[in-house]
Amino acid sequence: MQNSKIRKYTRIYAQIEKLLRQCSEPLARMATINAVLYHKMTSFSWVGFYLLTDNQLIVGPYQGPLACQVLEKNKGVCWAGINEQKVIIVPDVHAFPGHIACDSRSRSEIVIPVWNKNGEIAGIMDVDSRSKDNFDTIDGAELERICKLVYA
Repeated sequence: MQNSKIRKYTRIYAQIEKLLRQCSEPLARMATINAVLYHKMTSFSWVGFYLLTDNQLIVGPYQGPLACQVLEKNKGVCWAGINEQKVIIVPDVHAFPGHIACDSRSRSEIVIPVWNKNGEIAGIMDVDSRSKDNFDTIDGAELERICKLVYA
């Protein structure tokens, strides 16, 4: 199972890397990443980016159900990822203190910080699943690798 997941991410990474050669604009890259992940990873119910703008997390490109436009400051999984500056894996969102439920069907979540070319956090990639315990360290490492392509 683990090896097949790694192989799938390897194929997806190669596809995304090839597609991103067409444009260096970060928003276009985010949109492309979202589309590929949303359609290739069947357990992902929402894939998107929240951008850190004027000390707020504002929704950027995404795929899936409607998103919260602005996330309440220092609350929820996305802000935890920003504040702790690391990948956060939440096996059960209902057990996470201060979870922000933009989609009540979401059961697990992973967030990955996105760093700009200056080494500053520009935002966060947020991925939801309707299954509990959907994400693991392989997802964390592979999605982190994909996020590095946004500003490459």
